Amino acid sequence: MRITQGAFSFLPDLTDEQITKQVQYCIDNSWAVSLEFTDDPHPRNTYWEMWGHPMFDNPDAAALMMELKECRKVYGDRYIRVVAFDASHGWESVKLSFIVNRPANEPGFHLQRQEAAGRVIRYTTRPYAADKPAGERYG
Repeated sequence: MRITQGAFSFLPDLTDEQITKQVQYCIDNSWAVSLEFTDDPHPRNTYWEMWGHPMFDNPDAAALMMELKECRKVYGDRYIRVVAFDASHGWESVKLSFIVNRPANEPGFHLQRQEAAGRVIRYTTRPYAADKPAGERYG
């Protein structure tokens, strides 16, 4: 199952050249860019681990691409995404995020049905990846 989170997630994986162009677009709009990674891409898991520090006042995309290369060396078996923040209003808000690395095997989610009082039916998702402990979910 292909995880679809952030921009471009329904498209084929972006090449490094395409990633560079998107990052440069963010920099040209004065957005701070950063890298995040996780082994649990549940839709409600919005707090991924940050790789390094956010890059403010970055002149070009080469620095982020260098960091992405290093992040892939260490966490190439996990999800990695680029996040762009806009702080022009006095607080940071996410303007763009997209996945730039995926594990070879994406196990997906299990849909659990729960019946409650009356005719109430609730659904929740549980990632198959969570069956293994953190750090051992892919690979």
